[in-house]
Amino acid sequence: MRLRCAVALLALIVTVLMSPAAAAAQTASAVKVTVLSTMLAGNRGAGIGEWGFAALLDVDGRRLLVDTGERPETVLRNAVELGIDLSDVTDLVLTHNHGDHTSGLLALRRELARKNPRALSRVHVARGIFYPRPGTNGREENGLLPVKAAYEATGGVFVEHDGPAQLVPGVWFTGPVPRIHPERNWTPRGQVRTPAGLGEDTVPEDASIVVDSREGLILVSGCGHAGIVNTVEYARKIVRAAPLHAAIGGFHLFAATDAALEWTAGRLREFGLQHLLGAHCTGIEAVYRIRGLIGLTRRTAVVGAVGASFTLGTGIAALSIAG
Repeated sequence: MRLRCAVALLALIVTVLMSPAAAAAQTASAVKVTVLSTMLAGNRGAGIGEWGFAALLDVDGRRLLVDTGERPETVLRNAVELGIDLSDVTDLVLTHNHGDHTSGLLALRRELARKNPRALSRVHVARGIFYPRPGTNGREENGLLPVKAAYEATGGVFVEHDGPAQLVPGVWFTGPVPRIHPERNWTPRGQVRTPAGLGEDTVPEDASIVVDSREGLILVSGCGHAGIVNTVEYARKIVRAAPLHAAIGGFHLFAATDAALEWTAGRLREFGLQHLLGAHCTGIEAVYRIRGLIGLTRRTAVVGAVGASFTLGTGIAALSIAG
């Protein structure tokens, strides 16, 4: 009887410790996000710009790559010019299937594996990223499918998530984000074949990274096709209802109307946003408009550039082009 009670108590303790609430209690104390791919080069001779996105996330000594850029060699070259060694990064996240976030995957894996066979050997993705995207000309438009088999042939593994998952202490992958608000933050580009049939490609797998820090939540987004407000609300639900301390990456607001930008800025103000590093598809005008509407400054809301970074406790290092 006593043995059964002890076993039951142990099982209860393990369940509590593995629960989202217990996991969310593991807040990060040292956080740095460095942009490795976006449109602007931050400093002369230190990186090249492209239509794409990638960022390196450092959290309490653990490193994670978010997306891999548009062209095969861009992130490799930018990392070298910025003095960043990616060979000890074992895990990465692909936020969605588009080629401007996935095309560097194979080149990065092959090159870095020469130094470390485990480099970028595990890719975290959300359910739906492998759905076929049939083009009007019969060609497959899913940017990831053409390289999937080649990546797996190198020994790499895809880990597909149906829902939120904590990748390392304090770092969460959202998985597919529920679309509560009608944020249509994507460019219409065709159809997707899901288990429910063929329909508009709304990028259903769009996912982001959320870091739970002592100052609040830090959002790292590839394109934010699910909508930044939808994503933040979901992050506050799955992690904890903390203020949004920083938003970094692409948020696909470059074509947003004035009304949409005003609504978005209003919600971000409610979330308590303190730092905005808007890169890639966020749009220059959108960054400036949100900065003014929220009441942020040139130090706390800037256009992202290659080499630009956000550090918890220090803020944004914008570099010369966007400072």
